[in-house]
Formats: sequence, C-alpha cells, structure tokens
Amino acid sequence: MAIALPKIGDLFNLAGKSALVTGGTGSLGSIAARALAGAGAHVTLAGGNKQKLDEIVKEINDAGGVARGVALRPDSEENVEALVNGTVAAQGGLDILYVASGFNKPGGVAQQTLAEFDSVLDANVRQTFLISKAAALKMKDQGRGGKIIITSSVRGAVATNNSVGYCTSKAATDMLVKTFATEFGPAGITVNAIAPALFRSPLTAWLYEDTDRAKAVRANIISRLPLGRLGEPDDFTGSVVFLASAASDYVNGHVLYVDGGFTID
Repeated sequence: MAIALPKIGDLFNLAGKSALVTGGTGSLGSIAARALAGAGAHVTLAGGNKQKLDEIVKEINDAGGVARGVALRPDSEENVEALVNGTVAAQGGLDILYVASGFNKPGGVAQQTLAEFDSVLDANVRQTFLISKAAALKMKDQGRGGKIIITSSVRGAVATNNSVGYCTSKAATDMLVKTFATEFGPAGITVNAIAPALFRSPLTAWLYEDTDRAKAVRANIISRLPLGRLGEPDDFTGSVVFLASAASDYVNGHVLYVDGGFTID
C-alpha cells in the first residue's frame, strides 16, 4: 500500500496567522518579526522607538511581507490591552505572541542598586507576565489555540558575574513559561521560551571586530562553545518559526537553548 509522505513545508507555513511581537525594534525582536513575516504571518511590531519601528515595518512590507507598527511598550495593563485588542482588530485575531521586550542593567550583587535590580525584573518578568496574560486570555476566548514564545537566555540556567538582576529575571522567566504552559495547555495554547547565547546585533557588533580586545573576549566566549563560533541572526530564525508553527504543536513548557552548546553539562 502506497504511503503519502508528510508535507513538511506545510508544518512551518504561517500563512493567515496573526502575530504580535513586543520588543520589535530590538535585535532578536526584529529577527523574530522578519522570520514570522517570511513564513507568511501578518505581524504587528510593538516598541518604544517609533523611528526604528517604522524602518523595520517598511523593510518587511517592501520585501513582500505584511507588517504594522505600534509605538507602545507592554509596561501597563492599558498598553497590553491596546496591543492585543489592536492586533485582533487589525488582523482578525491573535495566533502568535513573541515576547522580545526586555532590559539589562549589568551589575554584581555589591554594585547593583535596588532600583536597578527592580528595573530589570520589571522589564523582563512583570512586563512579560502582563503581555503573556493578556494574549493567553484572548487566545483562550477565541477558542482556536495559539502560540506564545518568550525570549529567555542561557543566563537563566548559567550564572555569570556582573549579571545578578538579569540572571535572576531570566530564571523567573523560565518558570513563568512553565506555569503558563500548565494553565493554558488545555486550551491548545503552547507556551515556550527560546534561550539564546550571544548573537550578532548592534549591541554586540564590537565583539565581531578585528581588534585585540574583541579577539580576546571572543576567544574566551568561544572556548565554551562546542560549535566554535558566535551566533548569527540566521541561527535564531528557525527556532522562532518552529515554535510558532504546527511543527511544535506537541512542544509545551519547554526552554529551547539556541546557544551553540553553551549550556551542555
């Protein structure tokens, strides 16, 4: 009896899906937005930098994707409701939330002030909770399932110096993912995280330069990476589309390390 081979491409097709990306002007948020649009989703990008937001939206639309921008951060209940309801009104629903909004204020335990520590937890935990809650409840009301993807970090699992607020916030993010996944899984809503190591971005561009300082820091980082190199944007794209698509329908409450092997025990 003849068998039909699975149409693998269909599993990753996001045509007709509605996506919201917070932190859409950041390095990983903009990569995620481009990836989702490239797979066929209609994307709303949210961010506080309107000029940068407009540039990325134009870039996606000029390349044949469908995107719109909203100059809001998910830092209040009013803003997250506006983002979720605006996406639903503009795109006919909400199927995918990608949370890339966040913040880091480097500092060790002795150096970091309480205000700095609180600001990191506010951006990375409180705001993630607010937007994920609003999106999950909307998806549940729609009755068609959904995908929530949250940006974590290898520093949620591996402590590093000078990062007390950030490491703490990302460990909390990982547990937030698991609790949301437990609660909303019965509604067909999967909640997962992507935990990257270092990727090329405007903030890390200096690490890729041909200077003595960059070479020394880069060598130290690469010594912990079995793949022997730092990450490039294309290394991140596939994980976003996988967790946003039907290919991951049975993946829930998982932290996917996209880190070149940094977290191998």
